[in-house]
Amino acid sequence: MQVSTRLFYDRASAAMGALSAQADTLQTQIATGKKLAVASDDSVAYARLRGVAQASADAKASGTNLDLAASVLAQADSTLTAMTAQLQQASELAIQARSGTQDKVSLGALADGIDAIRDQLADLGNAVDPRGLPLFGGGDGGAAVTANADGSYSYAATSPSAIPVGGGQSVQPSDTAHRVFTSAAGDALAMLTRLSAALRAGTDVDAAAASAVGDLATATTQVSTVQASLGARAAHVELAQAALTRANTDREATRSGLEDTDVTAAITQLQKTMTVLSATQASFTKLQGLSLFDYLK
Repeated sequence: MQVSTRLFYDRASAAMGALSAQADTLQTQIATGKKLAVASDDSVAYARLRGVAQASADAKASGTNLDLAASVLAQADSTLTAMTAQLQQASELAIQARSGTQDKVSLGALADGIDAIRDQLADLGNAVDPRGLPLFGGGDGGAAVTANADGSYSYAATSPSAIPVGGGQSVQPSDTAHRVFTSAAGDALAMLTRLSAALRAGTDVDAAAASAVGDLATATTQVSTVQASLGARAAHVELAQAALTRANTDREATRSGLEDTDVTAAITQLQKTMTVLSATQASFTKLQGLSLFDYLK
């Protein structure tokens, strides 16, 4: 009889303890919104969560770099558009110079306009990107366009720093000033300097302006070619951003399935557990109060 009584108490205590522990766990899951607190809760799921967390961290870095690449490419595109507008304006001034009706004062004004366009183009070439690096300069951070003492210009010929975007890939977000400003017609800024000098001299203006119109058309085509190349890279970056967004969505769904509490299901399970626990406690209390005389009645 002593053994039976002890077993009765032990079993009842173990059952109520297990139910209480289960209720505590469910309450914690509901309060925190997390199913897993420690690795022992589910070692397989915990290991998968660590992998998901690492992948998320890598994706965040890739996303930041893709956003940077997109920003630099957009800036390069708008800068090249501005350059094209300046070259077209220079071509219009060259055409005006060929009219044959310009006097020396007018030609001087046109030359001033050409000089202003040349200087504006040089300034555009020396723009800096969001990283503080020359937009069309080399990876060493040196100036993209340098005016030399003799009036000529030097251009950065090494590519700007590439931006890593994950998976061992990188994106070249711009191009060199050398490729932007030089073409089959030669150096665009030097060409403008020659045109300005010819207009100020007032000799053989028609020939100089005619040559400049053709050369400026070639220079404009070169800028457009560079812009098209950057546009293709921008499209690649957009595709990579879209793919990353989809991967992030799928990964978040996986993480949520492994880690997040289904609150509705947890509350339902908690209510069931509390009902069973209450019934077990009530039964234990009732049986505990019975005596031998109760059995003999």
